[in-house]
Amino acid sequence: MTALVVAGLSAREVSPRRTAVLLVIALPLWFYLVRRDQTGQSIRMLALGIGWAISTLTLFVVNASRGVDPRLRLSGASVPGLVGGRLLAMSGTGVLLALGYWALVVADQRVAHPFATGLVMVLAALVAAPFGSLVGALLPRELEGALALLSVCAVQMLADPAGLAAKLMPFWSVRQVGTYAVDDTGTGYLWDGLAHFAVVWLLCAAGTLAVFAYRLRLARYPEP
Repeated sequence: MTALVVAGLSAREVSPRRTAVLLVIALPLWFYLVRRDQTGQSIRMLALGIGWAISTLTLFVVNASRGVDPRLRLSGASVPGLVGGRLLAMSGTGVLLALGYWALVVADQRVAHPFATGLVMVLAALVAAPFGSLVGALLPRELEGALALLSVCAVQMLADPAGLAAKLMPFWSVRQVGTYAVDDTGTGYLWDGLAHFAVVWLLCAAGTLAVFAYRLRLARYPEP
């Protein structure tokens, strides 16, 4: 129940920021249009744009909740409920955005595995929510957090996909599944991407939970 309440609060926190929401929706489109003439590059750029947009939006929601979380905690809300509620709201927003852009790609491009193309974008959105949440938990100021997210996405775009640096980035799964979807490679790329996604998601979610569990711990006083 706590998670659903926090999810609703997170959605209401975002909804009045119409300009920010419009920018989040439009940002991946610019990534896509820049490389529209190259199918593989355009899809990978679009997925990374979705990842950057959702992770940044999650960062803002996490930072905006800093004044509310202690009061919710004192009223009986659990830390997993607080973290899970925000992840639920941001992941849902990301999936809706990803499905909308998937429809655009299917109508505009020819790819070997259309459903895997949709999976690329959904994975980008789903991994972006806990990653943005972890950055927001570690970096309390929005400017530093946004710059950190931008730096990670830039390295992900520029690094050699086969190199260690790229594999340590949170969106490497997008590249792997995207290679399978567009280039019709073996299913090894698909499973490698899914495995990487699962590990990153768990690490980011667990890291966020650990940070907030420490930050929102309740003081226990000895009985008189």
